[in-house]
Amino acid sequence: QLQAFGGGLVQAGGSLRLSCAASGRTFSNYAMGWFRQAPGKEREFVATINWRGGSTYYPDSVLGRFTISRDNAKNTVYLQMNSLKPEDTAVYYCARSTRVTPTWRRELYDYWGQGTLVTVSS
Repeated sequence: QLQAFGGGLVQAGGSLRLSCAASGRTFSNYAMGWFRQAPGKEREFVATINWRGGSTYYPDSVLGRFTISRDNAKNTVYLQMNSLKPEDTAVYYCARSTRVTPTWRRELYDYWGQGTLVTVSS
């Protein structure tokens, strides 16, 4: 089970830190990812990290602003979001990959959290 939290309302240019707590299954041996879905849009990839935490990958839309990290001892994955923009407004989901290496491919994620809403005002 994955539970994401930390979302909220923030002004443009502000920061938020999302957390994703894992329980009930082994997550430390797998890559993890964050995705987001804005109203009326497809769910899109935001960030991924390998099982050890030493390799990450981001799309251009968040590169340099978002940072994914993990603490396997706490079974928790984080997403630090800085310089937020109104277009970052979405429900953010964490997910467990079926691989150990990071991937942007949504179909390779098998367990999903319930999502946490991030709203960025202009």
